[in-house]
Amino acid sequence: MNGTTVSYAPKTPGLAPSKTGVKPRHKGKKKAFGANKSGPNSHTAPTGAPKKAHRKGTRRPDESSPATAERRTFDDRKPRSFDRSPNRDERGGYQRREDSGSYQRREDRPARTFNNDRPARSYDDRPARTFNDRPARSFDRPNRDRSENKYEEGIDELTPIAGKAAVEVGENNGFTAMGLPDKLVAALAASGISAPFAIQGEAIPTALTGADLLARAATGSGKTLAFGLPLIATLADVKREPNRPHAMVLVPTRELAMQVVEALAPLGKSLGLRMVLIAGGMPYKKQLMALESGVDVLISTPGRLIDLIERGAADLSDVRISVLDEADQMCDMGFLPEVTRILDETPEHSQRMLFSATLDGDVDKLVRKFLTDPVRHSTADVTASIDSMEHHVFVVHPGRKAEVTAELASREGRTIIFVRTKLGADRVAEKLREAGVGAAALHGGLNQGARTRTLSAFRDGHVPVLVATDVAARGIHIDDVELVVQADPPTDHKTYLHRAGRTARAGGSGSVVTLAMPRERGGVERTTRQAGLKVRGVYVEPGDAPLESITGGTKPSGVPVEEYRAPAPVRNRRPRRDSMGGDFKGGRGRSYGRRPQRSF
Repeated sequence: MNGTTVSYAPKTPGLAPSKTGVKPRHKGKKKAFGANKSGPNSHTAPTGAPKKAHRKGTRRPDESSPATAERRTFDDRKPRSFDRSPNRDERGGYQRREDSGSYQRREDRPARTFNNDRPARSYDDRPARTFNDRPARSFDRPNRDRSENKYEEGIDELTPIAGKAAVEVGENNGFTAMGLPDKLVAALAASGISAPFAIQGEAIPTALTGADLLARAATGSGKTLAFGLPLIATLADVKREPNRPHAMVLVPTRELAMQVVEALAPLGKSLGLRMVLIAGGMPYKKQLMALESGVDVLISTPGRLIDLIERGAADLSDVRISVLDEADQMCDMGFLPEVTRILDETPEHSQRMLFSATLDGDVDKLVRKFLTDPVRHSTADVTASIDSMEHHVFVVHPGRKAEVTAELASREGRTIIFVRTKLGADRVAEKLREAGVGAAALHGGLNQGARTRTLSAFRDGHVPVLVATDVAARGIHIDDVELVVQADPPTDHKTYLHRAGRTARAGGSGSVVTLAMPRERGGVERTTRQAGLKVRGVYVEPGDAPLESITGGTKPSGVPVEEYRAPAPVRNRRPRRDSMGGDFKGGRGRSYGRRPQRSF
């Protein structure tokens, strides 16, 4: 500044900046820009100057240094020869041995000729092969007598009972006087049924007249035959049509539907009637095929029947008889809208029968809307069936409830334990198995196959204890259940009666034990009073005398038992036959019939 003119020139690599009033930017020993690059302005060392060493203590010699003045030559080395000498004598190699054991051509053997000096081979000395010595193959199958029954000993419940044995019906048979067909009476006699129960004696004659029926009877009093026998007798001569059943039986649960089918299907087959089970949890395809092939009686749960009606697979316009079994249970489970819709699909003047343990609430609505001048039958009061049972209320501490339950279940005979929830059923069954008591759970969370196997195991005696929920209570129709334990107290008196109805069936006897914690004692005693009982709670501890004297229970072994697994069913299927009469080998290729397998 101070009058000095400063000019700024662009910086160019390799060129020094202008000297006009500009001080050099770099002072001292700092290298200028581009000092290490070659070029006309580079500051490289002159030729001949020693170069910077690459390593400490080493120095790269220059070509002009005395160490590299005399170069090494390779002319003093003897030229290499690649000629392979046969003997390799010069290099000291191996010597070829003339006496080696190599193959020597034999000159004494005559040369081989290919002339016709070899005699021709003759095949005339072998006898000619003939195919006439093999017997002719026959594909004629022996006539089989299809009339003989190979499975007579293991006949199932769907086989007509009339074909099992010829039973003579006595003159004092109670069903003969009611006007039932002779074949149906004979089928009943073959099953050992010759005298009707009270509800059957009153309801069957009325149902045969075609009048609407309202029956009130206790659980286990024979209501299934009370509506099943007149239904079968009425439809004996009716022509079967596809997708148009002539009778319908509505039940609340799958288990109860299966029980009804097992009880009525053999009797219906004695008169040529076909019954089909329609329930949830079963494949649609089989049910659709059964309806298309024709069905006389439809035994169904409300939900699945609604689905089939909406799909057009079931037409109820030809239904002549409609039966509601356990109507109060269906209403309690919330099926009143479905039942109402199904009955609206049936003809208005068709016969309708309603069977229930109680006739209050929503059941009364169904009666007023769909039954026309019904004939009422009530064999006994709703609480009358409890007189054949022993009722007890055991008050237990919450921490000892599991032990008391295990002691009650550890007894001879069948026992049913009722709980409220599905998880509770699985938990109680698992604890019983850990204590050494064989038990299985039955609830709505299981698929149909598992529920069927569980009931079969309990019925056959493989599992002595069944832990069930209230949903499955109505579907258990098993005789010889001597003890019912209510691990979870019922919510009302109707639930108490339904649970208690699993024992003392068909005139038998049994015991009902309700377990209650101290805070639940008042509610349980109030429920029993509503059911017509006067029972006081008794405090018990594990090992007390009442557990053994009243129910026959003992202390379990404590050795865990495994859960029962039903064996896989053995299917004896007839092998498929091809068009030639042999076993079917699969594929579309050639059929080899009965020719034995070739051995190699």
